[in-house]
Amino acid sequence: MRVPALLLALLVSLPAAAAEETKEIGHVNTAITNLGLTRSHRVVVERFDDPDVQGVSCYISQARTGGVSGMVGLAEDPARFALSCVTTGTVRVTEGARRGQRGENVYESNTSLFFKETRVHRFVDEERGVVVYMAWSTKLVDGSPYNAVAVVPIR
Repeated sequence: MRVPALLLALLVSLPAAAAEETKEIGHVNTAITNLGLTRSHRVVVERFDDPDVQGVSCYISQARTGGVSGMVGLAEDPARFALSCVTTGTVRVTEGARRGQRGENVYESNTSLFFKETRVHRFVDEERGVVVYMAWSTKLVDGSPYNAVAVVPIR
């Protein structure tokens, strides 16, 4: 009987590990589940900072599934999100920032227990002097993953 309780505690604690890299700014409830006895469906706004680009903060909003399955980490969140990145100081791209067509993964969030994540990749467009961030889902939907783009000038 103790094994299921331990497994449940582990699953509930998984989102907390990702919270150290991001900060939840706020959320809105979009639908009440189970007469309000469990967490509602919601849209959550989180902030993350790019470790290799100083002076940039990105904000991502994502749909989160509520109900019992959402509370214990078993729900699959919809692949819907928005992304916006802003300058918060002088923008400096470190030498360690990967450049090129493949970019570098700077953020990821599990959106289901198995095989589905929201990721944000960074690309540096040296020619135009901007940093490009692209959010995308690892789940293919109608042959193409959902995605969003934000651009920050390097000054």
